[in-house]
Amino acid sequence: MIWIGIDPGKAGGYAWIWDGAVTVRPWDDEFFVQDMRCLSLTGEKCMACVEKVGARPGQGVTSMFSFGKSAGFIEGALNALYIGYQLVPPATWKREFSLIGKDKAASIETCQHLFPELDLRRTGRCRVASDGKAESVLIMEYARRHFGEGYVK
Repeated sequence: MIWIGIDPGKAGGYAWIWDGAVTVRPWDDEFFVQDMRCLSLTGEKCMACVEKVGARPGQGVTSMFSFGKSAGFIEGALNALYIGYQLVPPATWKREFSLIGKDKAASIETCQHLFPELDLRRTGRCRVASDGKAESVLIMEYARRHFGEGYVK
């Protein structure tokens, strides 16, 4: 079974775990589709958890439209590749890791505690960890814990 976690948005990321090995990537539309295609062709059952996004106070109309377009792109790609998925509100997966009310740094710290071997920087040139990559890994771990082998969409 392959579990996938997706944190939508320009600064987001996506991650998957397969045979105990975790892979995490910063968000990139083209690479996302390529990676999901490769995972769907492995013959393994895939299950994705996508953070359910919504409007936030103070967010402009243009940025909300862009964010919604990105979320639709993700769902469309998963549907086209026959990868089952669940939309999970941030509060739901954050509760799993005691992150409710905490900042992005807490997500990075929790991810590094659970998966110390992962490089969470957006690129090799970055000095700090990406909260988008960290949160995608935590969403992936949430999927693994809650949508196990017997889960059927």
